[in-house]
Amino acid sequence: MKQITTDKLRSRDWFAKDDKMGFVHRSWLRNQGYPDDYFRNKPVIGICNTWSELTPCNGHLRDFAEVVKRGVTEAGGFPLEFPVTSLGETIMRPTSMLFRNLASMDTEETIRANPIDGVVLLTGCDKTTPSTLMGACSVDLPTIVVPGGPMLNGRFKGECLGSGSFNWMVKEKMLVENYTAEDILEAEIGVARSAGHCMTMGTASTMACMVEALGLTLPGAAAIPAVDARKKVMAQLSGRRIVEMVKDDMKLSKILTREAIENSIVVNAAIGGSTNFIIHLLAIAGRIGVDLKLEDFDTIGSKIPLLVNLKPSGKYLMEDFFYAGGLPVVIKELRKYLHNDALTVNGKTIEENNTSPVCYNRDVIATTDKPLQQNAGIAVLKGNLCEQGAVIKPSAASKNLLKHRGPAVVFETIEDYHARIDDCNLDIHENSIIVLKNVGPVGYPGMPEVGNVDLPEKLLRRGIKDMIRISDGRMSGTAGGTVVLHVSPESAVGGVLALVNDGDIIELDVDKRRLHLDISDEELKKRKAEWIAPRPTTKRGYVKLYINHVQQAHLGADLDILNGGSGEEVTRDLH
Repeated sequence: MKQITTDKLRSRDWFAKDDKMGFVHRSWLRNQGYPDDYFRNKPVIGICNTWSELTPCNGHLRDFAEVVKRGVTEAGGFPLEFPVTSLGETIMRPTSMLFRNLASMDTEETIRANPIDGVVLLTGCDKTTPSTLMGACSVDLPTIVVPGGPMLNGRFKGECLGSGSFNWMVKEKMLVENYTAEDILEAEIGVARSAGHCMTMGTASTMACMVEALGLTLPGAAAIPAVDARKKVMAQLSGRRIVEMVKDDMKLSKILTREAIENSIVVNAAIGGSTNFIIHLLAIAGRIGVDLKLEDFDTIGSKIPLLVNLKPSGKYLMEDFFYAGGLPVVIKELRKYLHNDALTVNGKTIEENNTSPVCYNRDVIATTDKPLQQNAGIAVLKGNLCEQGAVIKPSAASKNLLKHRGPAVVFETIEDYHARIDDCNLDIHENSIIVLKNVGPVGYPGMPEVGNVDLPEKLLRRGIKDMIRISDGRMSGTAGGTVVLHVSPESAVGGVLALVNDGDIIELDVDKRRLHLDISDEELKKRKAEWIAPRPTTKRGYVKLYINHVQQAHLGADLDILNGGSGEEVTRDLH
């Protein structure tokens, strides 16, 4: 075991001094029964836990923390667990995205303010991964991520169900396929039947794959189901490894390079990952100091073949992905597209970590020679309707709608949509384009996952399964459809989306990366002059701070006051 250079440990500034403050810092912690050598010779490892009973996907992480502690102790470290704001995607109102930046602030300041030499991030549900990583980036200590893992496949009447993906089909199932209330209840009970996060390639699974592709987890961590014993082994080994990372001074900035970030963009395209990946990676890059633009996701990722056959872009689920070989197989397949010398947390390169994985099911993980789809990454659109950009996920869209002109059917708010979408007198048909305003970062506030709104009942009954939908909001990674998202600038700050009227013709051409509102420049100027900004949704607290400082989607929707980092040093003591 490598010797610890104790004089370089950050925690020594708290625990190694033989003065009044050293006495204060040590004596109170001794009430938990720690022996003297814990304070003198061991690196302090903070275990950042996003466990909460209000976050179902992270409900098992309290147990995982104990496993990580075991590994830290074995390696000669001093583990100290701390909680941070947990973000439950399925529970929080108005949207957990509103609080991503708050959780990142919680993580950053807790790490900085305490005697921590290295950090283990215990993550799971969608926003818990990017928020904690954003906060850790702003401090830049040695950091390793332990993803909580997906649930086992959902089951319903002998078939597999994807948690999340089935949600978006409930209306259609009841209206068109005659599902009874009993059927829906049975599906509800069986769709989320074990600990873990959504087992589709939704945002939680995408984030787990993202951190593995970035080199921030041990190899193979992303796809192991939460209840598989191998997940606990991975957690224990991660506890051991973080101690070694502290000894090697392997900070986040040594791993989160431009090359690592480009690798994650490539991998996300190949797995058919969530569009939410874009907004989170932009924010992470902004914190660690890597210059990343929205257009990079198209330039780097749009020509990458789709290799992973998972819902919502395919038919399988994360449990099947793990059994087929998981992300290491994908990374090995992508060698010619990757920066293979990118460093990872175990001290090896991404290529060295992924030389020998074997694929056990080519129906789940395809080869680059015979992919499921060519050019399957994210497309970044530009045009007068989205001057700073918008995004669409072609692998989840209907091919016949990727080039389309149609009249807008406009909903000013999500409440307006709910009130009118199923009105039998609504002038809407399959060629119409649904436009949803005021669901962006400022407008909602928080940019919720409402972009993939349900189709009107009268069209569902006719067998129509997809329409173009455009908004300044986001979409669940578990959902599919021809959905244009992240329109920037958003409607609430005067973007052109705010000026769209019923009947306006909109042109979408994904091949040409074009999203255009077909009105004259004179008419557009006239509407801009007449536009009145909506009143702020709140006058106090964090939400007011968020509205005043949140950046637009093309910048990652981080707060402008959080760009970059504060570093690890805190010079003033508490007495």
